[in-house]
Amino acid sequence: MMASLILNIVVILFLPFIFIGVINKTKAFWAGRKGASIIQPLYDFVRLVKKGQVISKTTSFIFPIAPTITLASLLFAGLLTPIVHHRAVFGFEGDFILFAYILALGKFFSIVGAMDTGSSFEGMGASREAGFSTLVEPAFFIIMASLVAITGNYSFESVSLMLHKTADLGYLIIVLSGITIFIMILVEGCRVPVDDPNTHLELTMIHEVMVLDNSGIDLAFISYGAGLRMVILSSLIANMISSSVFVYVVVLFILATLIGTIESSFARLRMTHVFEFVFVLCSISLIVLSLTMLFLYGDMGSL
Repeated sequence: MMASLILNIVVILFLPFIFIGVINKTKAFWAGRKGASIIQPLYDFVRLVKKGQVISKTTSFIFPIAPTITLASLLFAGLLTPIVHHRAVFGFEGDFILFAYILALGKFFSIVGAMDTGSSFEGMGASREAGFSTLVEPAFFIIMASLVAITGNYSFESVSLMLHKTADLGYLIIVLSGITIFIMILVEGCRVPVDDPNTHLELTMIHEVMVLDNSGIDLAFISYGAGLRMVILSSLIANMISSSVFVYVVVLFILATLIGTIESSFARLRMTHVFEFVFVLCSISLIVLSLTMLFLYGDMGSL
């Protein structure tokens, strides 16, 4: 058990760099380039940590502490997430509720930090980020409530118990839940088609415009936090499938490759269509809720 918890911490600390590296490597492959090493994001992180910071005189004390609080909230959320052998460093009944609110705390400070600069561009990105969060969080709670209702377990362990508690209809619920969480990864990770992490067009940016004034160690924390958020959500999908460490690594590699392939195959959606894409996430979560009610109270619960 202690070995699993230590491995969980190692995964939380180092896997985000590799996850982003695999995405970049996949994009390079589809572009016909060799691309950088998959551990290049780690080198970039160290390089940014060594650099100095440029902080606007118009900002208050919120701006310099916002990236640190955001990263701290993500690290704590990672400790609540089951990773290796379906185990979390800290697990208890209702942990997914604390998980959601901890992430919301980090999101709040990232939004406030962007608005603290007084930039109209960053304020625009912050408002968009807040708008997407109002759709993502209800979908997350609907998915978790459905899993809790089926398994009878009031913690993240319900994610791993789905395969053992359900039959044919349950497999469909697992697939739809996985799709919902994958869309969450694209939205929360600010990836294509919601946002493009490589763009520099302020009028079309969401997350990237929020960090235009960040530099040095703050920018390093923000970049690392984006990868950590994707790893945490990807871990939920991996835990729906198996408790094997090998399967966990394979699933995360497949998800990173899929994200890189999507970014190489599709352009970012027009801003007027981004909300429509996010609404797909909400729609699928409502389908999961309907199937859960059918499983619990309908004739198909005996399948």
